Amino acid sequence: QVQLVESGGGLVQAGGSLRLSCAASGRTERRYVMGWFRQAPGKERDFVAAINWTGASTIYKDSVKGRFTISRDNAKNTVYLQINSLKPDDTAVYYCAANTVALNPDPGKYNYWGQGTQVTVSS
Repeated sequence: QVQLVESGGGLVQAGGSLRLSCAASGRTERRYVMGWFRQAPGKERDFVAAINWTGASTIYKDSVKGRFTISRDNAKNTVYLQINSLKPDDTAVYYCAANTVALNPDPGKYNYWGQGTQVTVSS
């Protein structure tokens, strides 16, 4: 089992930037694929980005390509999501998640989840 804790969310003006962090503890010796998901009010949880264990491969939701960057620092047991050029429709609770299978955008494939961090973008 691994525990995940997100941080870095907040209120930002449209066009601004945030960097979200997800710190892992517990069974961090496992080679987890890490992902970021988000859930806006009244919406289903939606894939944002994912990264494999080494960091060599990433996948993104089409609408965030070029603005969002996922990265990881395994020495610190931390994964990051850099968000630039924020838009109001980026407003959501952002969750990090881990799986032990493969790089993929399906939330059902992820075994472990953090509690989420709120990102709010004002116009």
